[in-house]
Amino acid sequence: MCRQLLTALFALVLVITLPLAPAEAAMDYAKQVLIGADFADRDMQGVTFNLTNLREANLSGSNLQGASLYGAKLQDADFSNSNLRDATLDSAVLEGTDLTNAVLEDAFAFNTRFINVTISGADFTNVPVRGDVLKSLCAAAEGTNPITGRNTRDTLGC
Repeated sequence: MCRQLLTALFALVLVITLPLAPAEAAMDYAKQVLIGADFADRDMQGVTFNLTNLREANLSGSNLQGASLYGAKLQDADFSNSNLRDATLDSAVLEGTDLTNAVLEDAFAFNTRFINVTISGADFTNVPVRGDVLKSLCAAAEGTNPITGRNTRDTLGC
């Protein structure tokens, strides 16, 4: 009886003292079709969306720090006011995507396709992009990010 009580008490203490992580942090949405999904204003640090179809999805205001969106289809998706620090966007397709006031600092986006994206107030500090992509982004760059206080053109090196 005493041994069972101690075992139960130990299990309870272990559960109580373990750090709680956001439920989405361990989520893997790779290779799914999530057209029009609503992930607005959520803590999604480290979530995997590799090769996922997120066309017209709403991720505005979400914390996607360290998330992987490798090869994701992000046409007409809303990432306004989102945190994309340290995210992987390589080989993703952003066409008509809204990045207004998004923070992409230290994200990896070298082979990312940016076509007709809205980047007003976006922070691209330390984001590697190809020269041809940089030219088109600089043509659309304007505004200052409300979180970092950095000018979009300056963060792109325009």
